[in-house]
Amino acid sequence: MTYEVTIDPIGETIEVEEGQTLLDAALRAGIYLPHACGHGLCGTCKIEIINGDIDHGPASPFALMDMEREEGKCLACCATPRSDLTIEADLEEEPDAHNHPVRDFVGVVSKIETLTPRIKSIFLAIENDGIEFQAGHYINLFIPGLEDHPRAFSIASPPSEKYLIELNVALVDGGKGTTWLHNELKVGDEIRFSGPYGRFFVRESSPEPMIFLAGGSGLSSPKSMILSLFEQGETRPITFIYGARNQAELYYRELFEELATEHPNFTYVPVLSAEPEESGWQGLRGY
Repeated sequence: MTYEVTIDPIGETIEVEEGQTLLDAALRAGIYLPHACGHGLCGTCKIEIINGDIDHGPASPFALMDMEREEGKCLACCATPRSDLTIEADLEEEPDAHNHPVRDFVGVVSKIETLTPRIKSIFLAIENDGIEFQAGHYINLFIPGLEDHPRAFSIASPPSEKYLIELNVALVDGGKGTTWLHNELKVGDEIRFSGPYGRFFVRESSPEPMIFLAGGSGLSSPKSMILSLFEQGETRPITFIYGARNQAELYYRELFEELATEHPNFTYVPVLSAEPEESGWQGLRGY
């Protein structure tokens, strides 16, 4: 059974399957609703029910108070329809944001590289028409045995490489998901994921110079963004400041040094916080 849900103020009507959350249905229709945690805990996806009936689902009473429920508010990440609905959401116009419908995929692991002692690069090959995304987007990875709690990973490759995406996965001490990805996943394995998600993007219409800041595996999104910008012939000054503990964890250094050589408008600034004093490191230190 499906329900029709009209989203004000844009006036778009989408179909929502029985048991499907309003947020998931909107994202799969290519309509971005503000959200963050996706689990009913933060309240970012709060919307108003103008008419119709919903099931609030596991929304936290702290993120959605009883008074707000009585006023007709709900959390889109938890709420499912019980009838056709009209909802009102606080939608911001973002001229530089690309809205790509969320879809389900099966990726085949084509390559796994060890980037640092604790970070691996996983490349997923995608058949058919690939995945359309904007630099800065992420995917939800469904790890076997942990499917009820998908893990989010930013895409490290540029959107031009839609048939082969790269994920940078840092091993989290005691983390079930990252431990499985580091120790169990093999080349040739298939793994399910959905995407693209997120609202992190380059404001390309802004004329100002750009500064990118990242640390650890947070390099993923800036890498995708910077590569995409240079593919498009970007001429504005770009500075990328990247922090790592030591030289062993300073990954993709050669790539960014090469980009700095090729593009006079690009400056790469690596900074190490725990590099031994006697190592001979000539770059910046600290945080």
